[in-house]
Amino acid sequence: MGEALKAAQELDLRGLSTTVADARFAKPLDQALIRDLAAHHEVLITIEEGSIGGFGSHVLEYLSAEGLLDGGSFKLRTMKLPDLFQDHDSPEKQYEQARLTAPYIVELAMRTLGRNDLEDAHKAMA
Repeated sequence: MGEALKAAQELDLRGLSTTVADARFAKPLDQALIRDLAAHHEVLITIEEGSIGGFGSHVLEYLSAEGLLDGGSFKLRTMKLPDLFQDHDSPEKQYEQARLTAPYIVELAMRTLGRNDLEDAHKAMA
């Protein structure tokens, strides 16, 4: 949650309004929250400390089943642990290796929005 909040602050500095929602658990999925976020945001990024098949996959499945990914300009991206063995280290180093830190969240948001006019998130947040 901390990295998402840092990313939201950086995006706000860049003039982009951001909502950070803590889903806390993958199941049962808070369908009302997901539907509301999809209805009021151009981009939805799920971030989890798990691998593929977790929360992001549940959100994707729900939005697909409800037809909320059909046409329009709404975009969904998922961030999760990579499908590889990670050596044990501090959580900070593992998140950095997995690209789950604020600069990577900002970078993904900017790329998804097609905002190539702004400098790289890692340079801006350094």
